[in-house]
Amino acid sequence: MTQDFRRTRVRSADGTWLNTQAYGPEGAPRVVLAHGWTCNTDFWAPVIDRLAADHRVLAYDQRGHGRSDIPATRHGYSTRALAEDLEAVVTHFVPEGERAVLAGHSMGGMTIMAAGGHGAIAARTAAALLCSTGPADLVEHALVVPERAPAGLRRLLTRQILHSRLPLGPVTPVGKAVLKHAVMGRAATRDQVQACAEIVHACPASARARWGRVLAGLDVRPGLTMLEAPAAIVVGTADKLTPPVQARAMRTALRSNDGYLELPGVGHMAPLERPDEVSSEIRRLVSTHLSSAERTEVA
Repeated sequence: MTQDFRRTRVRSADGTWLNTQAYGPEGAPRVVLAHGWTCNTDFWAPVIDRLAADHRVLAYDQRGHGRSDIPATRHGYSTRALAEDLEAVVTHFVPEGERAVLAGHSMGGMTIMAAGGHGAIAARTAAALLCSTGPADLVEHALVVPERAPAGLRRLLTRQILHSRLPLGPVTPVGKAVLKHAVMGRAATRDQVQACAEIVHACPASARARWGRVLAGLDVRPGLTMLEAPAAIVVGTADKLTPPVQARAMRTALRSNDGYLELPGVGHMAPLERPDEVSSEIRRLVSTHLSSAERTEVA
């Protein structure tokens, strides 16, 4: 990321410390970014580069990722913890009486859904972007294992991938090829695949496995139906982890659907693969749903 940023540690409800990084001018429209499973704040670099000139952007490391604390026990891994972490970050970053646009990718989108009904977040949210994500039945719908495999075997192998504690080790050409097949579209560039691999390989194996178990049994549909803010959806047509069937189900369940965008040929890592389109959707939500006072231009 080319911009200067301010790093702050924010404490969640259970005492977990979260790393946050704020970019862009004070007083500009606020945007909060929540990354997905096995990622960190670096994941959002291409989007931040496109927003930070005229937005105040806050990205934070989900617990167990990046510079945030790794929970000491399995009890620190839950959708409730994700929602409480988001509340801690949003209430720290967005003063009472003001609002921001929230954007979540993959587990970050699940975080926003899990926080549906949290009054302190709802009061500070003008709109939300749910990107490459899903509310439930992730194992059932995942396509990482080829569809031609028997359904039972496909579910078993998908669970094993989510639960795996095997260290990923250094980034290698074979590892990048496997990762690209699983989470990116065919048109992803070498630099995009390299960046994705470096981010994913940096995630501690224990945190990856424990969050994988949470995702395997995830169901945040009740929170999704309680989201009060208008929400837009972005999904790649080649997303094998949270394919378009998930996005279509979310579109139906939302109280206030504010847009649905399918990106042809794009995989699960849409903010890395197509940052122009993702950042444009965030900009649209800001211009549509933040008041003129909240969109005060910064010279």
